Amino acid sequence: MRLARLGPAHTVPAMGGGVLRRISVVLGFVLVVAAAAAGVWRYGYFQALDQMARQGASDLALASDRLTGQLQRYRELAVLVADHPQVQGALAGDDVAAEALFLEIADKTAAQDILLTTPGGGILAQARSGVAPIDIGPLVARSAQGALGWGNGRTEQGTRIFAFAAPVFDAQSEIRGAIVVTADLAGIEWDWVGSNPAVFFTDAADRVFITNRSEIVFWQRREEGPGLVPASGAALPFDSYQLGRHEVWQMGWGPYLPQNALHLVRPLPVIGMTGEALVDVAPARRLATLQAAAVAGLCLAFGALLFLATERRRTLAEANALLERRVAERTAALSDSNAQLRREAEEREDAQRALARAQADLVQAGKLSALGQMSAGLSHELNQPLMAIQNYAENGVQFLGKGRADRAGDNLSRISDLARRMGRIIKNLRAFARQESEPVVRVDVVAVLGSAIELTMPRIRQAEVMLDYAAPGVPIHVRGGEVRLGQVFVNLISNAVDAMAASEVRRLHIAIDAANGITVAFRDTGPGIDSPDKVFDPFYSTKDVGETEGMGLGLSISYGIVQSFGGEIKGRNTEGGALFTVDLQRWDSMAEAAE
Repeated sequence: MRLARLGPAHTVPAMGGGVLRRISVVLGFVLVVAAAAAGVWRYGYFQALDQMARQGASDLALASDRLTGQLQRYRELAVLVADHPQVQGALAGDDVAAEALFLEIADKTAAQDILLTTPGGGILAQARSGVAPIDIGPLVARSAQGALGWGNGRTEQGTRIFAFAAPVFDAQSEIRGAIVVTADLAGIEWDWVGSNPAVFFTDAADRVFITNRSEIVFWQRREEGPGLVPASGAALPFDSYQLGRHEVWQMGWGPYLPQNALHLVRPLPVIGMTGEALVDVAPARRLATLQAAAVAGLCLAFGALLFLATERRRTLAEANALLERRVAERTAALSDSNAQLRREAEEREDAQRALARAQADLVQAGKLSALGQMSAGLSHELNQPLMAIQNYAENGVQFLGKGRADRAGDNLSRISDLARRMGRIIKNLRAFARQESEPVVRVDVVAVLGSAIELTMPRIRQAEVMLDYAAPGVPIHVRGGEVRLGQVFVNLISNAVDAMAASEVRRLHIAIDAANGITVAFRDTGPGIDSPDKVFDPFYSTKDVGETEGMGLGLSISYGIVQSFGGEIKGRNTEGGALFTVDLQRWDSMAEAAE
């Protein structure tokens, strides 16, 4: 009885200190997970912003080239009309049909108006009499110097006009007058109103003159700092900040403009304007949030399992220590109580079984830890198909806008194929979590390599890499998995393109050798491999911090995939760069029949 009273009194302080220690450990782990998730969010957000900035700059360049090209035809029209024989007659006062000629030309070319002026700016003939033009004095004055004049303005009716003035020369090369061709900008921008991203062009007066968002037409640039203010009325909510090398605008300008957007600028000196684009950053935030949530969830799940396993082991250790102490005390005091000893022995056996279960839980926790490490490469596995889907989707939207349903349907078919391919990748991850694996099947390595080249071809072209590859004319079957083998090829091609970024000669040679076994070789003209013996280690990378896909997991994942097929991947340096070879096992049809 005395021992029973003393036992709990001695264990209370230890238990209280242990609880506080466990609470501090749990709080510390949660803080570490939160910091890691924040780091992942920031890294993913910056990577997504870089990608969106590149895509937005491409869209802005496309819109700028389209606008410049549409205005170009009116400049050429002014030059052509200036050389028309009837213009000379109209300047001499002999031809009275010039206005009818101008009207016919304007109707056929969709020009807003065509005018014939004196060198001083006086109007001699006009296609649409009574239509008040913009102030053409500066344009005509420039043409009077023998140059092509151009400018923009707004009529009394509120019509936005862009005009070109071409000088008219006589037989002695003297300037006799000027032809002014004006274009209605509302008709030009009608084709791309509402398209994404939001694009606007500001003139020399820093006002929005052309845009695919009509609600900001004639908005003026702020006197201090970035942003726009309405031409009339109170200024709407606006703020801006720098995020790395990107400028982000926070706006409350209506439902058709993003709340938070990347601000991109492109000068257009050819037409005296500045092109600007506002790219919504909400998708980048969502992607970064999903990545951070996935990392946090996996870390918390692993930590919870590890905590439970540790708690079980601690409880069993305490119970075992208490049991041994009681057995020693009871053996000395009650040596004749066999029944009590038998029960205590049974309790010890139960404790051993509980300990075995705890050890099994630790094995499961180790497996989940491996799953967590593999999930770190999930974005690496899905990045290329996701980017291809985005490119095909954007191209499909443009084709639909141009009425080319056949090309849009082709893009949708490719998106469907890529979605099925991503489904197979996710299926493999789910099989790993259930302790299952995708069986090795017969795969046509020629078709898989062709798909990988097709998937990376936009990146190859963007990097100006010359691809040297001659596909065999017949299928070559190997043991493997189509999705995983394709990912290996994509990783090797992407690494080769990145390695040649600073090289003067960028050539990628890919070949399939089926003479002695099946070998797929990738040879580039980059600087080579710094440490060939470490190139397949996890997290080993030669890329600078902040570069895309510089986590050092691609070759490590590829190494494991090829080994799972019974093959081997090797890397070494050559005289002109690096060479990676993938050795695969040929598919044996007789062995398949025997199985």
